[in-house]
Amino acid sequence: MSKRTLCTTFFLGGAVAAALSACDVQVHDATPDHYPANHEVGMYEIKATTAADALVTPGSVYLFALSGKQRFELTPNRAGTEWHGMYSIRCQSSFPLQLLAIWKLQGLTTREKVVPGQPREIKLVEPEPPKEAPPIDTANGKPPKGGFPGSVKFRFATQQDTQITGAHIEPVSQDAADVAAAKPITVTSALPVDVPCGVPTAIELNSTAAKAQGNLVIDTNLPAYPHWTTKVTFAPK
Repeated sequence: MSKRTLCTTFFLGGAVAAALSACDVQVHDATPDHYPANHEVGMYEIKATTAADALVTPGSVYLFALSGKQRFELTPNRAGTEWHGMYSIRCQSSFPLQLLAIWKLQGLTTREKVVPGQPREIKLVEPEPPKEAPPIDTANGKPPKGGFPGSVKFRFATQQDTQITGAHIEPVSQDAADVAAAKPITVTSALPVDVPCGVPTAIELNSTAAKAQGNLVIDTNLPAYPHWTTKVTFAPK
């Protein structure tokens, strides 16, 4: 029986001995199950390894990444055993991933398979908002009419549009000095504030004192961070 006959028997019959099943390509998806979401280019590496059985034609293996309706070819190393590519996606919290392998047997028959059977979901992790904002300079020490203006910028990466639905100032602690230090600060932005994906967007503040500090507490419609606290400080440099 020829090698081609053995392989054909395996694919058609499916019950021959394991020794005859030399027609497959083993595919291992080495892509991490999550990446930090990228604010800017949104490029994420897809990685895989393959091992071809004895009857697979050398150099005939091709590997593609599938994500929804998108398909793109991965690049092999010289040995054809390690593959990688870059997938571009922005303003999403995850993306589905499968791998499509295509190969030839003895240079004649073409085979293919998709792994895994159901797409993996690669999570894109929203970067943590700032825990402390850069100090807001009140250098001349004399408040302009209405007080010293300032702002804290927020930028989000895992949905097309985020809303900051609420914002207020709290003291950094319940000590009397911290409670007094927070009183001069108010939020002046009209709420809600729309934050387009990847665009730094400010929550405007005002302080009637040259020295003040407090926690800016925001509420959002972003599942990763429905609430967040950022320390703000007004002070002369």
